[in-house]
Amino acid sequence: MGLDNPLHIAFLVVILLLIFGAKRLPEIGRSLGSGMREFKSSVTGESNSQHTALPAAQQPPAQAPVAPPAPVAQPAAPPAAAPPAPAPPVEHQ
Repeated sequence: MGLDNPLHIAFLVVILLLIFGAKRLPEIGRSLGSGMREFKSSVTGESNSQHTALPAAQQPPAQAPVAPPAPVAQPAAPPAAAPPAPAPPVEHQ
């Protein structure tokens, strides 16, 4: 029992299209793939920096640190409006 039959896979794809829609499926696939890659790298203890690290003789020279830009002042948010006071009860005569 599994997804070895193409008819089972097609049926599953149709169900997923009905549930999530055609626009959402690629986004779900990308997030699932990135999650699987992160899980695999955490289990094996590898990281991308280990694969791309150059030996000390081949590393490019270090750059001078760049100061972050000065923060921009944000306008103050308008004060929140107070909820209206409840109306006094109406007396019927």
